[in-house]
Order: sequence, then C-alpha cells, then structure tokens
Amino acid sequence: MNERKLQEEKENLIAHYKMNGYIKSPEVVRAFRMVPREEFIEKNLKRMAYLDRPLPILAGQTISAPHMVAMMVSKDILNLQVGDKCLEVGAGSGYHAAVIAEIVAPTGTDEKTRGHVYTIERIKELVDFAKANLERTGYANRVTVIHGDGSMGYPEKAPYDKITVACAAPDIPPPLLKQLKPGGRLVIPVAGGGYFQELKVIFKRKDGSIKSETKCGVAFVPLIGKYGYK
Repeated sequence: MNERKLQEEKENLIAHYKMNGYIKSPEVVRAFRMVPREEFIEKNLKRMAYLDRPLPILAGQTISAPHMVAMMVSKDILNLQVGDKCLEVGAGSGYHAAVIAEIVAPTGTDEKTRGHVYTIERIKELVDFAKANLERTGYANRVTVIHGDGSMGYPEKAPYDKITVACAAPDIPPPLLKQLKPGGRLVIPVAGGGYFQELKVIFKRKDGSIKSETKCGVAFVPLIGKYGYK
C-alpha cells in the first residue's frame, strides 16, 4: 500500500473519531496525524495500520486499537499538557508512547519546555522493537524505554504528572500511586470480573488524598509483575 493511500485512511479514521466523540481536542488530532502507526507494526501488516482494531506485534502481544489510544490520551481521561513528565506501563511497540510524546513534547517545541515519556516493558524483545521504532520515527529523544517490571513503576524519575497503564491489574499498584505527583492523574484498567476490566482514573489531590472515577469497560492484556498477576 502506498503512502498516499495510508494517509487517506488515517484522515478517514480521524474524521470518524471526531464525529463519534473519540477525539475532541486539536492536540489529539495533531498527535494522530503526526505519529505514523504503520511504523509501529510489523511490515506485513502495514496495509492494516488504520483499521480500527488491535493488531499482533511481537512476543504474542498486540498494539491497541486506535480508538482506545485516542480515548486514553483524551482530555477527559489523561488530560495531557505540554511539559508533562509521564510514565507509561507497557511499552509494546512504542506507538502509544509516541502519541503521548507528541502531545506533551510536540515536534518543534523548545527542548527546555517540553515534557518526556518514560515507558516500561517487561519483554526484552518488545523493548528492542519499541526503541527501534521510536528511533526511526524521531521520538527517541522524547521517549525513554526501560526494561523492567512496570508494576513497580520507575522511581528513578518520579514523581510523574501523569501515569498510564496499558495492561490490566488486579488492583492499583501502590508504587504507581506513590510515584504520582500531587495534582496528577493515573489511568489504569482494573479487573472487574471476567475478561473485561474497568478503566479507572485516579486523581491525587494536592494534599495527597486519592479520588477514583470509573470511566468505562475495557479489555486489556494482564499486567504481569510484583503488583500485577504472577
């Protein structure tokens, strides 16, 4: 499939999301336009990059459907701002981290004022895959990929303005709450029984107290680690 056709399909998908309320802000529209999803999947699936569905990547894992990425980075959920320091649990192919980076550290912004994304992945094959994809697409200077247990967070760079988890936990991992900055948000799917989970937005108030909102039902792969599933 040629580049022009891919761009047409991307624009059609963005228009569909705008019409159906998945994308409401110009920042998210811009991020979707800027980040080439086709560069974060395997080459033989490139023609499917802008279908609204998850796609297989390496190690038996998947890249989320585009509408789920749009929802997670929306003003209603993560409420990303330029300059935010973010932690992502579950790097996968690096696509979600690149979309976040394009919002908190837009292409062309001054290095002193832009944010940064730290993304943790437990599968070494995916760590290498994500790093290569981010390097090739120009996001390696705004996204740092770490090999480790995402349920433990990444205390070396804490606290974070925003934390997003791309896998489902049995409960909210205490290290992630600890590493969230007062005034910040944590977005995480939490087991609700059966295959589906509840997407929760956790707000840490300025005094350190916690407020939780349940947004909708979702279906994510499990979070594996000390504070996830074994």
